[in-house]
This record gives sequence, structure tokens and C-alpha cells, in this order.
Amino acid sequence: MHTAQNLIKGYRRKRVIVCLLVAVVTLLLTFGLRFISQRDLNQHQIDAYARHTVESLDKILLPLAGKQHELTRLVGQPCERVHLPIRKQAAALQTLRSIALVKSGILYCSSVFGERDVVLRQRQPSLPDPQPQLLLSTDQSLIKGSPILIQWYPASQDGEDGVMLTINIHLLSSLLLEPQKPQIERVIVSVGNRFYSESQGISDTLQLTGDEDVETRRSMLFPFSISVTTPGAAMLALEELPAQAPLAVILALLLSAVAWIATAGRMSFTREIALGIERREFELYCQPQLDTRTGQCCGVEILLRWNNPRLGRISPDVFIPVAERENFIAPLTRYVLSETVRQIGYFPPNPQFHISINVTSSHFLHGVLLRDVSQYWFAARPQQQLVLEITERDDLQGVDYPLVRELHRKGVRLAIDDFGTGNSALSWLEQLHPDILKIDKSFTNAIGTDAVNSTVTDIIIALGQRLNIELIAEGVETPQQAHYLRRHGVPVLQGYLYAKPMPLAEFPRWLAGGSLPPKEHNGRVVPVIL
Repeated sequence: MHTAQNLIKGYRRKRVIVCLLVAVVTLLLTFGLRFISQRDLNQHQIDAYARHTVESLDKILLPLAGKQHELTRLVGQPCERVHLPIRKQAAALQTLRSIALVKSGILYCSSVFGERDVVLRQRQPSLPDPQPQLLLSTDQSLIKGSPILIQWYPASQDGEDGVMLTINIHLLSSLLLEPQKPQIERVIVSVGNRFYSESQGISDTLQLTGDEDVETRRSMLFPFSISVTTPGAAMLALEELPAQAPLAVILALLLSAVAWIATAGRMSFTREIALGIERREFELYCQPQLDTRTGQCCGVEILLRWNNPRLGRISPDVFIPVAERENFIAPLTRYVLSETVRQIGYFPPNPQFHISINVTSSHFLHGVLLRDVSQYWFAARPQQQLVLEITERDDLQGVDYPLVRELHRKGVRLAIDDFGTGNSALSWLEQLHPDILKIDKSFTNAIGTDAVNSTVTDIIIALGQRLNIELIAEGVETPQQAHYLRRHGVPVLQGYLYAKPMPLAEFPRWLAGGSLPPKEHNGRVVPVIL
């Protein structure tokens, strides 16, 4: 069986779960999106660095290529004539270490040393060559053993004549090949089958550690490529994720708060009530009330039952208090009024037959109840008598007393339900001027068993008779209780002894089956079998 506390806790638990899910998803999305964004940014920067390095080295080599014809024309001329021009060219091309002229495989003139007589192949085994060459090698003359980049331009068809340009790699390293950590760990120049990096010098193999990623970009103009080693764009992005934690936490808290607010209406028991009203899930029941003087059914109390397709059957003891606490009782009352009028044909069209509907004191406020009764009841012009029952346990502060007078003027009777169970019975009698007092079933059940409550029952009966207020006893379940109440002058009885609450559609069949109250037989009370 559902309880209000369990239902509310269940909805609160669902809201907490939803908010936690929102927080977790927000964290995951924030970290995920930041990871993807940072990974792509890292990859873009790595690619941009490699591309920029290739373009920069191209810009260094392009002026050398532009001087190719000018320099090759000097090959074969005496060194004393061309030494000064090649020195000027070497000075103008600042990245050059030297310019050397080669004739018949002999290096005969250098911009650094002047006239020479060196067999080139002894210094550089792959030169001379009939094709232009770009080589990684080591210096054998100026700074022996230092890495150099050689650009060879042949000046004859057999390749024995030509110009050898020596490029200072150390200068290139400081200008172009400086790594940018943490994204770029090493920059490697690849020419042919040889590799150069500042940390490892020149080698015939590309030496990598196990945790390095390599990005390579080739020059479209010259036969070299630039490789950069990195920890990997993804690894770098992972390392930077902790810095995103404050943003992720703030977003998670913000969206969780939004989710908590947004689900207040959608994931609450009051929303279930609203859905129940909208989808007509509430069903009207009625419990007959019998006049002991005539032995006939003189009226019914309308009760509400809820078979929630999502939660199952929910007792009125559960949803009514929640509706009252959440200020949702007025929509329920309007539903009862409209449904009662819609199904009014199930009841005798007799002005002496009354239909009791429960209302709360808060519904009286600002004339709301009067407007609702006028809209749903009086507009339909039913012949039956309308009785509005207000429980004594309600707060009197919500009652608009001019409205009460107007209801009386319109012929609506007022009943105080559960009389005697609250703390201000006399105040209610004085201010509401009720037409009916309903004796609570706790007093009815105590008849014959509890001396204190029996005395209270007698006092209530005497008070009602003294003030000329009609009395109705609720919760009559035994013939002894019925006999006691009739003997003490209570004219209307209601309880399981006569009928349990039933759907409105079943009331005509019950009424046709007989509604006589229990009669005494040989001194004993015998209930009517229905």
C-alpha cells in the first residue's frame, strides 16, 4: 500500500537520480568535449609547426637554388678571380657555412680557405654527382665532425664539375628546429636515408622511444622532410584535462540545479494528480446515507478513488493530504463537482435528496469556492440538494464568512465533517453556522466500548439537538451502534452496515435493491441484507 511519505520520497529519489545523471553527463560531456577540442587543437598546432618548419627550410634553400646558375658559371675559373665573389655570396646567404667550387672532382676553391686541392670524393663519398643532391653529412674541414647540410649543383653533364654549398645546421637548429615543449619534443630533418636531430646528431636510423608519436611532412620543393615527435595530441589533451575540472564542476552544479528546478513540476506527486485529472483517472464513488425516520436513502457522500495506471491504486488517505499540502485540492474539488454534475442522472431527481461533496477551508478564500460552485453546479441546475462538507481539522483562517452567507442564501447546506476531532469545535459552530454536524466514526466505533468517547458522542448529539443542527453519524458498522444512535435521536446514519462506497453507476441498482435501516426483532437489531 502506498503512503504519502513513500510516494513523495520516491519522487524525490527520482529527482535526485535525474540530477545526479545530469551532473554525471555534464561532467562527461564537458570533459569529453574539452578533450576533443584540446586534442584537435594540439593536432592542429603540431601540424602547423611541422608545416611551418618545412616552409622555413624551403625559404632557406630557395635562395640557394636561385643562385645555382650564377655560381655554376664560376666553376672552372681561377680561384683568385672567383674567391671574392663566392665570399660575398656566402656572406649574403647567412645560413651558409661555405661555398666550394669543384672541377673534375677536385675541390679547388673555397669561400673560407680560398684556393685548395682536395679530392671531393675523399671528403664526401657520394659527391660529385651528375644530379643535384641534398645531403646530410659531417664537416671534414672547418669544424670537423659537426653536422652539415650539403646542397650540390652539378655544372657539367658527367657531374664532375659543380658547386657545393654547406649549410650550418646548428644555425638552422636555433632558427627552425627548436622544439616547443610539451607539444613538440624533437624536430628531425630527414634527407635520403639519413636523419638529424639536435639531441642525437646525424644517424642512419630514426631513433624513437616507445611513447613518442611521429608526425612527418615532406617538402614539395626539395628532397627533405621534417618529422616532429610528440607525446601525442590525445595524451597531451588528457594531461590538460584536470585543468578543466573547475569548469566541469561549475557546469555540472549549474545544470543539476536547473534540472532540480525543472523536475519540480514534472517529477512530483502533484504532477501525477494533475495528470490524473487531465486523463480522468479519478473515479467518483458514493456512500449512501439513510434517514432512520423514513427508512429511505436520503443522500450520498461523494468520495474519490484513484487507480493510477503508473502507480496502481492510491488511497485517498495518501493523495488527499498531499493535494491539500501542495495547494492542489481546489482542482480536485472542481473535478468532483464537474464529474458529479456529469453523472447526476444516477441519483433521484428529488430536492430532498442531498449530495455531499468535501471541500477545504482554503477553497473558501477570495470567493473561489463560490465561483466554482456557480460554474459547475448552479449552471447545470440539478434538482438535488448540494451539501458542502468542511472538516473541522482545517484552518478556520482560510474561510471567507461573507462567502458562507452567500452559499446559504443560494440554498447550499454546510456540514462540519469529523466534528469533535479538532480543537475549535465551538468556534466553528459560532462562525460557520453549519446546517449539519457529522459525528466522526471514531466516536461511533466507541459506542458500547469506550466510556469517554461515548460521553463525547452524547454531548455532540445534545449540542446538535439544542442548536437545531441536523446530525449524521459516520462509520456505522454494527446493529448495536445503529440502535444506539437512533435511540439517541441521530436521524441520518452512514456506514458499512448499510453500504460500502460504490461507483456511481452501481448506486441505482443498490437503491432499487432496498435501503431500509436495521430493524429490531425480538429485542435484537437485525441489519438489512442488501
